[in-house]
Amino acid sequence: MLNNLIQSQPFRKTISFPKRRDGFHVMPTSTGFETATGPNYQWDGRKRGNTPFSILQHSIRGTGRLRYNQRDMRVNSGETMLVTIPHDNRYWLQQDEEWTFFWIAFSGQEAQRLHRAIIMNAGPVFQLSTATIDKLTEICLNLCSVKSAGEASYLAYHATMLLHDDLLVHSDNRAENPGQPEINHIIEFININLSQPLDVQKLAQEAGMSRAHFSRLFKKQTGNAPADYIMQQRMERAAKLLADSRLSVKLISHSCGFKDANYFSKVFRKTFSISPVEFRTTGMFSSVRG
Repeated sequence: MLNNLIQSQPFRKTISFPKRRDGFHVMPTSTGFETATGPNYQWDGRKRGNTPFSILQHSIRGTGRLRYNQRDMRVNSGETMLVTIPHDNRYWLQQDEEWTFFWIAFSGQEAQRLHRAIIMNAGPVFQLSTATIDKLTEICLNLCSVKSAGEASYLAYHATMLLHDDLLVHSDNRAENPGQPEINHIIEFININLSQPLDVQKLAQEAGMSRAHFSRLFKKQTGNAPADYIMQQRMERAAKLLADSRLSVKLISHSCGFKDANYFSKVFRKTFSISPVEFRTTGMFSSVRG
């Protein structure tokens, strides 16, 4: 997907929809792909207004310069930058420097809360997995043709959850579960791709194992069969989305890999003994997190 983006023409897309009374807690405001050159490219986080928003920017070629909380750093090729506005940050280029990147800008209270948590734990500059970068690239491209506010909010929330899972959840899992590297890779792959079909046979092939051997090692390391683990992670993501976003049940079901929202609701009720709507209105997520 990243190669498709690189081969496309540079673009900038402003994303705007009529304001809703209930609003959305995570919304994209713009996206783009470009090559910047020289000192004319510079942004100061203290001079971009008082409306809170954040910028996710992935470096494809070249190097950007970032000053963050009085500390100078670089955003090298293959690295990703996340900054919030307003804030004491500045990123720029010097004479004869060039930087190719794609970006997504976000607004909304939940976006700001989650992005600040990511920056606090992973820093404003970090490295993402290839799978996460590929998904973010796809979201960047899809935002160019988004048709509704709900779809736009879903894509922005999905991008934020990709960052959250890659930088906060998976790093903890790798530290706590050093086990088989092939299984760790599949666990990461599963959690990044929960919105997609996940066939156990294909996961075994991804790990370079037979299905039977893969299933044995996976259960030994995680305590669950692959299919059970996938469903558990999908239900946990659904609970988070129901608690922390205003996405519809239908959009949440799609984000968690269910094409049929009615089937999703049945599985959710079987897991939590309550419907998704009741779960959201009764605030049960705190008890699920335990």
